[in-house]
Amino acid sequence: MSNFLFGYHIGVMNGPIISIARELGFEGDPILEGLVVSIFIAGAFVGSISCGSLVDKLGCRRTFQIDTIPLIVGAIVSAQAHSLDEILLGRFLVGLGIGVNTVLVPIYISEVAPTKYRGLLGSFSQIGTCLGIILSLFLGIPAEDDPHWWRTMFYIASIPGFLLALGMQISVESPRWLCRVGNINDAESIIRNLWGESEVDKAIEEFQSVIKNDGSDVNSRWLELLEEPHSRVAFVGGALFALQQFAGINGVLYFSSLTFQDVGIASGALASLFVGLTNFAGALCASYFIDTQGRKKLLIGSYLGMAVSMFLIVFAINFPSDEDFSHNLSILGTLMYIFTFAIGAGPVTGLIIPELSSNRTRGKIMGFSFSVHWVCDLYLCSVCFRSAILSSNLESCFQ
Repeated sequence: MSNFLFGYHIGVMNGPIISIARELGFEGDPILEGLVVSIFIAGAFVGSISCGSLVDKLGCRRTFQIDTIPLIVGAIVSAQAHSLDEILLGRFLVGLGIGVNTVLVPIYISEVAPTKYRGLLGSFSQIGTCLGIILSLFLGIPAEDDPHWWRTMFYIASIPGFLLALGMQISVESPRWLCRVGNINDAESIIRNLWGESEVDKAIEEFQSVIKNDGSDVNSRWLELLEEPHSRVAFVGGALFALQQFAGINGVLYFSSLTFQDVGIASGALASLFVGLTNFAGALCASYFIDTQGRKKLLIGSYLGMAVSMFLIVFAINFPSDEDFSHNLSILGTLMYIFTFAIGAGPVTGLIIPELSSNRTRGKIMGFSFSVHWVCDLYLCSVCFRSAILSSNLESCFQ
C-alpha cells in the first residue's frame, strides 16, 4: 500500500497539471508548473532524511502509521486548494510522507521477510508502485474533459492512507527492532509465525550478536558514513540512485502525457496509461528473475536496455524521414525504456542497499541514498525535463 501511494502520487499530476494551472492562475508559467510537481520531491527529501531516526525510536509499525498523517492531510489540502500556496503545501506534505515510506518499505522487508523471499517481496513493492501509477493515469483520463476532476483525484489519494494506517495495526513489528529494544518474547513469536519454529533460536542469536557488535542506529552518527565499511555502502547506494534518476525515469513518468502529445498522440493521458501497464509488466518479470538471476545481472541488463531504448527515441526525433514511422519508433522506445527499467533498475536499487548495510547504519545509509534520489529527481524534473518539453526540444531529454 505504501508503494501504491508512491506510484499514485508520481502519476497524479501527469494529466491534470494543465487544469490545475488554469484554475489556480499560473497556466503558461513553466517555472510554477514545475514547482507544483517538484515541491513533492522537496518534501520527500526531508522525509527520507528523517526516516532512520523515527524507525529506530518508534519501530516500523508506528512509523508507518504516523506517516499516514501527512499523506492524508496533504491529499485533502491539495484537493481543496484554491491558490498556488495551498496546492504547494498539500504537495509538500504528501512528499514528506512518501519520503519516509520509500526508505521505510525496503528496511521493513529486509528485517521481516525470510531471505529466500526478500527479492520477491521487493519486486512486489515495485508492482505496488506500478499499480498506483496505472490507477492515477487511468483516473487522469477524464481530466482532459472535466477541468475540476483533479480535485476528485486528490480526494481519492487520501483513501490508501487510511487503509495503510489500519493495515499496519494488524501487521507485525520488525523482530530485529524488538530484539533491539529488549522485547525478545514478541520477536520470537513473530519469527516463529513468519520463518518457522526451526529459525527462532538462530535468528535471535544472530540479531543479538549483530546488535552487540554493531550497536543501534540510534547511537550512530552521520559522520560514520565517511568511515569504512559504511562509506563504501553509502557510496554504492547514492551512486545507484543517482544513475537511476539521471537515466530519466521519473521525468518520463511525471510528464509522459505532455511528451506523447508533442510527438503527435492525441490523448496523452491514455498513452501514459500504456506506460503504466508496461511498467507493471516489467515488474512482474522482475519478480520472477530477481531471486534466480541475482541483483547484479538484472541491473546490468536493465541499464543496457534503457540505453538502447533512448537511442531509438533520439534517432526517431532527429531523423524524422517518415512522420508516422518516427512517432511509432518514439513510442516503442519509450515503452522499451519503461519495461527495461522495471526489470532491474526499479526494484533492485532500493532492495540491495539495506542488504549491504550494517544494523548500526542501515537507517542513515538508506536515508542518505534516498536523499540523493530526491535531489537528482528534483533537479532533473524541475529544471531539465520540464524546460526541454516546453521548449519543444524533446530529444534533449533522452540524450
